[in-house]
Amino acid sequence: MRHHFLELIRRASTVLPTDVTRAIQRAAKKEPAGSPARAALDDVLRNCRLAAASSRPLCQDTGTNIWYIHHPRSVRPAEIEREILAATRIATKKAYLRPNAVDPITGINSGDNTGIGAPVLHFCEWGRKTIAADLLLKGGGSENVSAQYALPNAAIKAGRDLDGIWRAAIDAVFKAQGKGCGPGIIGIGVGGDRATSAIEAKEQLFRHLDDKNPHPALAKLEKRIQSDCNALCIGPMGFGGKTTVLAVKIGYRHRLPASYFVSVAYLCWAGRRANVTITQKGGVHAELTTLAQKYVLPKSAKSAQSRRGVS
Repeated sequence: MRHHFLELIRRASTVLPTDVTRAIQRAAKKEPAGSPARAALDDVLRNCRLAAASSRPLCQDTGTNIWYIHHPRSVRPAEIEREILAATRIATKKAYLRPNAVDPITGINSGDNTGIGAPVLHFCEWGRKTIAADLLLKGGGSENVSAQYALPNAAIKAGRDLDGIWRAAIDAVFKAQGKGCGPGIIGIGVGGDRATSAIEAKEQLFRHLDDKNPHPALAKLEKRIQSDCNALCIGPMGFGGKTTVLAVKIGYRHRLPASYFVSVAYLCWAGRRANVTITQKGGVHAELTTLAQKYVLPKSAKSAQSRRGVS
């Protein structure tokens, strides 16, 4: 497992998923030649090509390592965790990851990206014989402009409804301005408690940018929020322009009657996610993560999934 996890970290850190690259390319074409927005996006695309060619990180901030591991009952989570930690230490030595795990009390950096709660590991047992590992690298700058709202919220005139979700999302993106390395990818978690709402929001960041939410009302709301965020004209890196966000993804969980949380997880343009499915014959890498498979995908993505043999 260890070498599969090491390769997964390398790919996530150095190769931007195809759907994110295409979204940035489409955004660049919308901006006038010579404009600050076009220059910023062209630099991003040039950086992506160099990073992939040299196996160097797409960004100096390699972020929080967030893992979701689906495993059969026959494989113990402790065994998988041991291999992930070992792979993480090797990846840090190879400079695929920057040392990012800092003790908040002493200020001491562990030097290898491991520590209490680092990396972040979520284990899910399933009925298949394979192990599927999804990895998201979430940068600190974008994490700093993420937000959470408890509705109703009089300050933004948000009630406990779809319009309230819209108001919370617009407020969060507007307040982010040029911070967080836009254009961003926005994950929204509705409901749950404070913790699970934020978890749901981050899980949305594993989704394919071109997928479709199976809930009609949320699919419509995703498009509305994306359109209205882009109408803010904050643009790439806050330089102004037509693309402030590349995509908006919404998920939800049942809540208590007394609470209505809306969490907004802001992800920078470097939507660094990757997946590996480990079988008895070896590992199969794919851009379509296990979490993303819960959503309806366009035919092109389904065909790509079939070609790669993802279980």
